[in-house]
Amino acid sequence: MAHIEAVDLFCGAGGLTAGLQAAGVRVTAGIDVDPACRYPFEANHPGARFVERDVSQVTGGELQACWSPGVVRLLAGCAPCQPFSSYARGRPADHTKWGMLYQFSRLVRESQPDLVTMENVLGLEAQEPFADFVHTLRECGFEVCHAVLNAADYGVPQRRRRLVLLASRLGPVSLPQPTHPGRGHWVSVKDAIGELPVLAHGQSCPEDPLHRAAMLSPLNLARIQASKPGGTWRDWPTYLVADCHVRESGRRSTGVYGRMSWDDPSPTMTTLCTGYGNGRFGHPAQDRGITLREAAIFQSFPRDYRFVPPGVDVPNKTVSRLIGNAVPPKLAEAVGRQLLEAASHSRAGQ
Repeated sequence: MAHIEAVDLFCGAGGLTAGLQAAGVRVTAGIDVDPACRYPFEANHPGARFVERDVSQVTGGELQACWSPGVVRLLAGCAPCQPFSSYARGRPADHTKWGMLYQFSRLVRESQPDLVTMENVLGLEAQEPFADFVHTLRECGFEVCHAVLNAADYGVPQRRRRLVLLASRLGPVSLPQPTHPGRGHWVSVKDAIGELPVLAHGQSCPEDPLHRAAMLSPLNLARIQASKPGGTWRDWPTYLVADCHVRESGRRSTGVYGRMSWDDPSPTMTTLCTGYGNGRFGHPAQDRGITLREAAIFQSFPRDYRFVPPGVDVPNKTVSRLIGNAVPPKLAEAVGRQLLEAASHSRAGQ
């Protein structure tokens, strides 16, 4: 088996690193400008160094120093590209965000890794910055493959369609085959969180500060009590329906104020996923929204993954952002195994 060392650009809380390391890839460093990422990255990955830096200020030489001599070098990351996310429709594009993909391209040219992988929002695939990124990779001698994958097909208990790219200068590379192909094999909400302690809204689990349910207003408590698993606000009595959904412009907006279903994967986790009114984030049976711990589990983080130091009050907004933005570790693990296979086949043929 080839020995791969990776640098994780835009590492966030370490979801990509967690998956790569589970596959057998050694991650030596994670780089992110957000100081909130330092604790979860370092606490869960003690063998990897966290670098708090804007990627635009990082040089290829600094990346090269993170790789040991003689290893297969992997540059991995999820460059922020929110303007192309389905959740950003109608908002003005923030070009400082998608410009990070050009910084990723620059670092590929400067550091000359053997392998590259990227996970990103599916809307990016049709955009010029992504085409430019692929062009850069091919100019640098990489073979490239990419497609939109559903994380549920790889053991993530969540429907999450993401653009995944793999590139290799060592020879042919292909996308990972699903480990949980299709609805009959997906991990359900019940499989994922069914054994967690029961909570009422506003309650916390004494043993796990991340398993804490937000307090609901009397109106939203009545709404979730009237909600059916897998249903919509159309199931409610008329007096509970929000004014915005009564208007013609909002009658088709059924993706909010919903309960999950025990037998299906969760919906896509977002940075606001612990708010009942922000999506289909109602617990299937308990009258509350999901907790941070449940959101992390839906992203396929291990149940003991740490996001804040012991004894520190959990900043819900910050941790929710870290979880919603993360690469699902189970998806990253499938990618890591595929890269290890490609590198091993390449070296065996030399």
